[in-house]
Amino acid sequence: MGFQTPLYELSEYLKWTTNGKIQLPDFQRGYKWEDERIRQLLVTILRGHPLGVVMLLRTGNDQIRFKPRPVEGVTLQPGAAADLLLLDGQQRLTSLTQALTGGGVVATEDSRGKKMTRRYYVDMKTALLGEDRIDDAVVSVPGDGIVRSNFGKDVDLDLSDADKERTKSYFPVRLLFAGADTVTWLFAMEDKELASQFHASIVQPAGTYNIPAIELDTATSKSAVATVFEKVNTGGLSLNVFELLTATFAGDKAFYDKHGEDFRLNDDWRETQLKFAGYPALSAVENTDFLQALTMLTTLQRNRADTSDRPPAVSAKREDVLKLELTDYLTWRDPLREAFIWASTFLADLHIFDTRFLPYPKQLVPLAALKVELGKDADLIGVRDRLRQWYWCGILGELYGSAIETRFVRDIEQVSAWARQQPGAVTPKTVQDANFVESRLHSLRTRGAAAYKGIYALLLGNGAHDWMKGQALDKVQYVNLAVDIHHVFPQKWCFDNNIDDERRESIVNKTPLSAETNRTIGGSDPAIYLKVIEKKAGVDAELVDGLLGTHLVDAEALRASDFDGHFTRRREALVQLVEKAIGKTVQRDISAGEPEETLDHFDEDNAAVAEDHEDLVAGSAPNDKAQENHDDGVHSVD
Repeated sequence: MGFQTPLYELSEYLKWTTNGKIQLPDFQRGYKWEDERIRQLLVTILRGHPLGVVMLLRTGNDQIRFKPRPVEGVTLQPGAAADLLLLDGQQRLTSLTQALTGGGVVATEDSRGKKMTRRYYVDMKTALLGEDRIDDAVVSVPGDGIVRSNFGKDVDLDLSDADKERTKSYFPVRLLFAGADTVTWLFAMEDKELASQFHASIVQPAGTYNIPAIELDTATSKSAVATVFEKVNTGGLSLNVFELLTATFAGDKAFYDKHGEDFRLNDDWRETQLKFAGYPALSAVENTDFLQALTMLTTLQRNRADTSDRPPAVSAKREDVLKLELTDYLTWRDPLREAFIWASTFLADLHIFDTRFLPYPKQLVPLAALKVELGKDADLIGVRDRLRQWYWCGILGELYGSAIETRFVRDIEQVSAWARQQPGAVTPKTVQDANFVESRLHSLRTRGAAAYKGIYALLLGNGAHDWMKGQALDKVQYVNLAVDIHHVFPQKWCFDNNIDDERRESIVNKTPLSAETNRTIGGSDPAIYLKVIEKKAGVDAELVDGLLGTHLVDAEALRASDFDGHFTRRREALVQLVEKAIGKTVQRDISAGEPEETLDHFDEDNAAVAEDHEDLVAGSAPNDKAQENHDDGVHSVD
């Protein structure tokens, strides 16, 4: 890659953006700058202060076929060819092109995002008072040139034509680089001295204003464009690999020759999103996630096909995503779409139904890629069980929070062979690395933690039933009953009884409950609210105790209002639940030496409830917005 650092006058940039010599690559996002930001940009130029660099890519590169489009607001002659593509500086040059050429009307928005059109003027008399008055001199007016007040009834300033502009001594910035038209406008003024001073002090210095450029040559690769763009981007929205591939795929000659049109990655992604629309957990999948999974499958295939001593590495890295060809994308797109949908059902089987309690959205990337790799084997009992173990190890070991690209690769390389129990298969690194200690339960207090969400899902999957309805909290009832996580010993009770924050807000003292059940609990003593539940549900204490057991909650401790007993016993029950999920022993770093509780009586209670709960099924509770919107630890009633 080679580059130059030329210095071009602003007048040259304006000529090139309007005649099409400078155009935008198709991946660039739309123009979006606020009115005040544009005004300040003009102030910077009139003061002669630097506004930063722009980055340009020279066209004619065989490796990069970015499709060009004109700068927003510019209409080009048919066949206008781009010599340079604007990679960085779009917002600045678009603002300047619209404000300083043509009619000078800029399509912008105010600080609240309201769309509007504006023109920009220089109050000539104020500007000549000195550089420190330039900010006051540059003014923004509505696109029609008329400033109104009193709900549009009164006209405060009318600059709607050239005579009115000159009469008020407001110079339109659209004429700042207009050559002969600038002189004609100025010297048609009655106040010739003002016109002459303004031309000498303001117009002429602006005419020599320079903007430095970084100009990349025709040997620049796609990955280099992305890297350089990231390093020097000064004011725009970050470029991502999806946007780069949108452009390069659109320039695929083979696809165009075959179909008579460019391939539109954005349109294709919208089609993918439509396929995902019926699966709530997939709303967290981003276009870059999809590309990462696809890149792993592509590089895995290349790795296996290469018989040399140094086959290409399996990768999910940005630079390798950028190396994807359109044929790679089309090869894996449909299998991967189906795999993500399969992943959603896999999560539903684990009682993860939506993004709110999805522990690691990014773990869907290797999960979907593994489904493609495993094919139909992914649904075999033994294979699926090992996939579940791998998944829970990632969640409860909290392994997908950072440095995830390397872990993705290890997963795709190791998990499928291990899940199939193929000869020579090794235990995946994610399973090896997973570690959970008892004390972590004390610090899991909000749904911001992946392990917190994981334990919540494990409780649902363990057979948790609602304490008043008696219904299993499966996918349907989860929605119908407006299920969320709530305190077992209510916050108010804990405050009144001086329970420390650590234990009060711990996942150990929380459980999934319907909105109606939580309202019934309120802030009451457990010994009291259990009797209320029995009365409202019309059942005896024994059945309610069984329902408590489905949540691994010790009924005896609750009925005795024994928080310490409740916490200790449920902590151990949750530890055993984690051990079952990850297939590994959890270190007891708090209760070491204490006799371990067992889950046997919970299992018995679950069985009893499974037999008896049908007698308790009632109508679905209405959706309670107050409960939906609460944050952890701040409930409307408890």
